[in-house]
Amino acid sequence: EYDWYMAELQEKGGIVEELITGEQLFSPSVQMRITPLGEVELLSTHDQILGGPSGQTYTGARFPANPEYGPMITREAEKIGKRFAKEGVIGRFALDFIVIRSRWRWEQYAIEVNLRKGGTTHPYLTLLFLTGGKFNPTTGIYKTLQGHSKYYVATDALKSDAFKKLTPSAVFDLVSEHRLHFDHTSHTGIVLHMLSSISTLGKLGLTAIGDSPEHAEGIYKKFIDVLEKAAE
Repeated sequence: EYDWYMAELQEKGGIVEELITGEQLFSPSVQMRITPLGEVELLSTHDQILGGPSGQTYTGARFPANPEYGPMITREAEKIGKRFAKEGVIGRFALDFIVIRSRWRWEQYAIEVNLRKGGTTHPYLTLLFLTGGKFNPTTGIYKTLQGHSKYYVATDALKSDAFKKLTPSAVFDLVSEHRLHFDHTSHTGIVLHMLSSISTLGKLGLTAIGDSPEHAEGIYKKFIDVLEKAAE
């Protein structure tokens, strides 16, 4: 009831939120770190993969965020990072954005701060440790020490009751059999994690690294297809 609601709002106060809508709407994020010396490091950008009943649950990410708007949100995130450093914040955190394609340009809205490591932390560190490269916040592109661009699709939420039939060793065999394993020469392939939970929860995570967004997506989808067929 409107009168009751307004009376409650007047007594307890409230927060007004703007509903952001658009035909092309994306949910990228920027990962940052503030060192003990107060230096702001721009670590990475991701396009979040959302799912769940309402389509708002984080299920994975694509790295890096679309270069059309990745550098733009990084510049905005840097402003917030400098303010956080001024306030004494130290460590890793992420900023979530909503990005909309308007008629002439991209519009960005910062919507959330996560003061912690998150779902994008470990796949990025996986790429970093395996390739020894660096993310360029100005271009929004990651390059290995050899100068090759790398991309990945990662998830923590690959789950099915059918997967409970599989063992970790059986999954490793599938990866090897279909030549999906990470190749240290080409710096492409699958890296698995949370594998010990597949037999009990039917759940596992993975990072699929490729030479282009399409290549990484193809490796990711091929692994899921192989896994589902094996579970049948």
